[in-house]
Amino acid sequence: METLLHYVWKYKLYEPANFLTNSGKRFEIIDPGIYNSDAGPDFFNAKIKMGNRVWAGNIEIHTLASDWYRHRHNEDAAYNSVILHVVERLDVPDVLDASQRAIPQWEMKIPVQIKANSLFLLSSDLPVPCLSKIREIPEIYLSDWKNALLAERLERKTNALLQLLDEYKGDWNEVFYITLARNFGFGVNNDAFERLAKSLPLKIVLKHRDSPLQPEALFLGQAGLLENENPENEYYTKLQKQYVFLQKKYNLKNLEPYIFKSLRIRPNNFPHIKLLQLADVICKKQGLLSEILETTDNELHSLFVTELSEYWLTHYQFEKISVRRPKYLGMQAKQILLINVIAPLFFAYGRKNRSDRYAERAVRLLESLTPEKNGIITLFSRAGIAAGNACDTQAMIQLKREYCEKKKCIFCRIGYRLLTKPPV
Repeated sequence: METLLHYVWKYKLYEPANFLTNSGKRFEIIDPGIYNSDAGPDFFNAKIKMGNRVWAGNIEIHTLASDWYRHRHNEDAAYNSVILHVVERLDVPDVLDASQRAIPQWEMKIPVQIKANSLFLLSSDLPVPCLSKIREIPEIYLSDWKNALLAERLERKTNALLQLLDEYKGDWNEVFYITLARNFGFGVNNDAFERLAKSLPLKIVLKHRDSPLQPEALFLGQAGLLENENPENEYYTKLQKQYVFLQKKYNLKNLEPYIFKSLRIRPNNFPHIKLLQLADVICKKQGLLSEILETTDNELHSLFVTELSEYWLTHYQFEKISVRRPKYLGMQAKQILLINVIAPLFFAYGRKNRSDRYAERAVRLLESLTPEKNGIITLFSRAGIAAGNACDTQAMIQLKREYCEKKKCIFCRIGYRLLTKPPV
């Protein structure tokens, strides 16, 4: 309930009533302050006018006034700067700070419709509690909210990339390699593919890029997929020997093969195929990041053109022969990589180098891509939120994962509109 109190205070949604403290002093809220999600008072730098004086300081908010003592704020000097204690119910008449100063208290009233709507949103078991009400929201608000959500999603991905950049001492090629590898897992194998890339340094891969066999041996061997002691074909034996040699040379420790999942996924997404396609993409790029930055928007799909060796035309795994078929990345797979690898990379590169050019290019790329197809997009589309391109679908994914799933309805702009409507 305190979250709702914070929200009502921040946006001044409380009932218009007499603003009187517990001691009967009239006051005026000039500025609610800045919300603090870390330790300390809930709002910093607030301003209230009491009598003829303007007080500047912090605000602490609780459901019950007695929570001040239960949280032991009376023993913490960090709360000596509180100028107003805002509560839903005054169950104790006075509270004191660590200096024994009495803190003015105000019993804030939440409008009935806001409380009713918030309970409906926060207590619902539906994946998106407000789904049936989204059509009531004017399109202009939805459009603005989608733009903000897209920015949030790009910011989140940028922060992850820049953290990785720090970890690898400013090596953008390594960042691209690890990010690309993760997304070659296409969901179910993302974590496993990222682990593999981190266990197999890019510089080792690039040293052997001109060999027709060694990159395959490195990726399959590092994934633990070359541990059969009784191989039944010459190709497998060659890969195994190559990996054993390279493993000893570079002191590599392969991963456990069971972390790479094959159940309930299409054969073309089997780990063997995706690992070899990843190896092919990496080994074909001369400068990796520099080549990507120089590629025109219309040619970005060509970054993911792959060609596997003859053996894999008739195999998805070792030993099991399949119908002869080329194994390449389809348009949908390429689009996933453009959305989740290239666009965030442009955005992060622009942020790091203080260049709006690349940030704008990231958004332009997403605008040029068709809407993604998954359960989240279908859910919102049926509710009336249209998706015209990948910008819209990335916004929907951000909305579902960061707001709906985390029950942060009152911080969502759709939730804000619904909170102030008559009770649902």
